[in-house]
Amino acid sequence: MIWSIPNILTLLRLFAAPGLAILFLYFARPIADWVALALFIGAAVTDYFDGYLARLWGQESRFGAMIDPIADKAMVIIALLFITGLSGLNPWILLPAVLILFRETFVAGLREFLGATAGLLKVTKLAKWKTTAQMVAIAVLFASGAIEHYYDTQVAGMAPETVDGMLAGTVPDEGLLWKHRAMWASWWAGAALLWVAAVLTVVTGWDYFRKALPYLREPA
Repeated sequence: MIWSIPNILTLLRLFAAPGLAILFLYFARPIADWVALALFIGAAVTDYFDGYLARLWGQESRFGAMIDPIADKAMVIIALLFITGLSGLNPWILLPAVLILFRETFVAGLREFLGATAGLLKVTKLAKWKTTAQMVAIAVLFASGAIEHYYDTQVAGMAPETVDGMLAGTVPDEGLLWKHRAMWASWWAGAALLWVAAVLTVVTGWDYFRKALPYLREPA
């Protein structure tokens, strides 16, 4: 039952991951940011509905169980690569991104090593919350990137003292102050959410490692 609707939704999410790269290669910003946001939100929605529909219609399959976590990780990893690059390797973004990427690689390695016993590393409820937190954080950061680029185009060509005056309120700003506040509010919200996702990611990674530890010890 590979070509069931739930599996097709999962495959669309998988192919949407490299689509993020294509967007930023062939579209100018902030259009690329907004389209990437829409694509990412669409992929996140399918992450819920593919599993829900598979259970509702009795269409759960080994193929779906295999490809679903791969699609999730592909979306998150590729999105984080672009976000860290677009942020100029800002440590508030880079450090939680590194923690997330390290954990995903570590757990994937654990599952590969355990082989047939990897079933003991079943996805937990907290791990599902982790994935949700990652996707929400990434969506907010994509929106933040679009707002920031829009703000930058507004101040492009303005003299620095004019911009400072607008932000200080001594020069009529024509909405520039609110755009500046929206830019920083969205960025810090995205960064905070990414740190929350990173903490959940590390906690679930430790939980998986703890469960796998008895299988990693040398025989007596």
